[in-house]
Amino acid sequence: MDQLPFTEDTVIFGLLCLCLGFVFYTSSFKTGFWKKFYGIVPTVLMCYLLPAILASTGIVDESKSQTYYIASRYLLPAALILMTLSIDLKAIANLGSKALIMFLTGTAGIVIGGPLAILIVSIFSPETVGGNDFDAVWRGLATIAGSWIGGGANQAAMLEVFQYNQEKYGGMVLIDIVVANLWMAILLLGIGKTKKIDKWLQADTSSIEKLKEKVSTYTAKIARVTSIHDLMMMLLYAFAGVGIAHFLGHHFAGFLEDNFEVIRNKEKILSSLGSKFLWMVVFATAIGIGLSFTKAKNYEGAGASKIGGMFIYILVATIGMKMDLGKVMENPGLIAIGLVWIFIHAGLLILVAKLIKAPYFFLAVGSQANVGGAASAPVVAAEFHPSLTSVGILLAVFGYVVGTAGAYLCALLMEVASKV
Repeated sequence: MDQLPFTEDTVIFGLLCLCLGFVFYTSSFKTGFWKKFYGIVPTVLMCYLLPAILASTGIVDESKSQTYYIASRYLLPAALILMTLSIDLKAIANLGSKALIMFLTGTAGIVIGGPLAILIVSIFSPETVGGNDFDAVWRGLATIAGSWIGGGANQAAMLEVFQYNQEKYGGMVLIDIVVANLWMAILLLGIGKTKKIDKWLQADTSSIEKLKEKVSTYTAKIARVTSIHDLMMMLLYAFAGVGIAHFLGHHFAGFLEDNFEVIRNKEKILSSLGSKFLWMVVFATAIGIGLSFTKAKNYEGAGASKIGGMFIYILVATIGMKMDLGKVMENPGLIAIGLVWIFIHAGLLILVAKLIKAPYFFLAVGSQANVGGAASAPVVAAEFHPSLTSVGILLAVFGYVVGTAGAYLCALLMEVASKV
C-alpha cells in the first residue's frame, strides 16, 4: 500500500482498461445477479463510476496524468471520424421527411429546453443555476447538451470548450445518466403499446415496413469478416484525419483570434469560438463526412463505428477518473433542471408527432438518437424490429454531425438565460 496512489500513466491506463473490461464482461451475462444489476444501472454509468472510485479513494492520482489529454486529443477525433465515415446522407433523406423532422425536433427540444429549464428553475431556486467563472452551472449543463445531442464525444468536446470545473462534473454526469435513462425507460414502455400510440397519432406505418426491408438488405451487403488490411486502412483514415483536424483547427482558431476582437475578448459570448479544441472537433467531423462520400464508408462493415465506440469508452473512463464523488450531490436541485429539460424535449416531440402524424417509431428513435446517441438509439430501434437497429445507428451518427453545433448554440443560450 506504500506505493499508493498510482501516478504512472502506464499503470493508470491499465486500471482504466480493467474497469472497462469488468463492466463489459459482467454486463454480458444473460441471467443472474449481473443481468438484474445492469437492468437498473446503465453500463455507461459504471464506466464513469469505477474510475471515479479509483480516484476518490486515493488508489490513483490523476492530477498529473496525461490519459485524459491523450484520449480527448487523439482518440476523440479518431472516434468522430470512424463514427461518421459511414453516414449516408442520401439514406437519411430516404428515411422520409417524418423521420428527419422528428430527429430535428428532438434536437430543437434539447437546444431550447436547456435555457428554458434554467429560466423556470431560477424562479424557484436562483442559486441552483448560478455560479461564477468556471463554476458557472451553464458551463456544466453545456456538457449535458453535448451528450443529449451528439453523445459522449460531443459531451467531452463541450467540457473541454467551456472548461467547466471538473471537480463538480460528476454532478452533471449524474443528471445526464439519471434523467436520460428515465426517459429511455418511458420510451421502452411505450413500445409495448405502439399500436395504440400510433392510432392516437393517426400515423401511417407503411413506411416502417419499407425501412425494415431496405435496412436489412444494406446491412447484409456491407457486413464482412474484418482483416488486418481493414484495420490498417481504418487506422490510416482515423489518425491521419486526426493530424489534419489538429493542423486545421489550430490555424483556423488562430486566424479567428488574430482577426476578430469579439473572439479575442474572453468576456464576450463568442470568445469560445477561438477554441482550438472546438475547431479540431469540427474538422474531424467534417473529415468523417467527407470520407462518407468515398469507398471508405464500406469500412463500417468491418467495424469502424465499433472501434470508434471503444475509443469513446476509453475517453469516458478518463473523464470518470476526474470526478470527485464527494461533490456529486452538492447541488441536488440540478436534477430539477434535467427533468424540466427532458419534459420540454418530450413535449415538443409529442406535439410535432401529433401534428404531422408521425409513427411512434420515429418519435422514439428520433429522441434517442439525440438523448441516448449511438449507445441506446440502436437498442430502442431494435425493440421495434431487429432489422431496424441500423436506423437507430444512422440517426445517432447524424447526431454526431449536428451535435457540436447544436450543443454550442444551446450553451450560448443557457449562458444568456443564466444572466437574465
